[in-house]
Amino acid sequence: MLLSNLESVPGHTISQQLDVVYGSTVRSKHVGRDFLAGLKNIVGGELTAYTELLEESRQEAMNRMIAKAQDLGANAIVGIRFSTSNIAQGASELFVYGTAVRVTPLDNHLPDPFPTQA
Repeated sequence: MLLSNLESVPGHTISQQLDVVYGSTVRSKHVGRDFLAGLKNIVGGELTAYTELLEESRQEAMNRMIAKAQDLGANAIVGIRFSTSNIAQGASELFVYGTAVRVTPLDNHLPDPFPTQA
């Protein structure tokens, strides 16, 4: 699956636009992590527990979006954007969306650098 935050995929042409696809996940803070992050905030530095939580959330939301695109028969998603929102105190949603498309390489004599995996 080709992924692009552009409105196109360089070196490819969009042959079919399928639909908007999205993925989301809602995560809550862990009390222990929150306490340790508060201590870390006093002395400064990266809050690695939250960095890891955000990375896991991003990947989960992306995987859900990709699965929806694959179900539509897409081989690429363009215009990818991320958004976050607070759902409740201590819980946040990470939302990712884009447009599922079918693309073909511009020059059929060159191999596709990102072949679709079966």
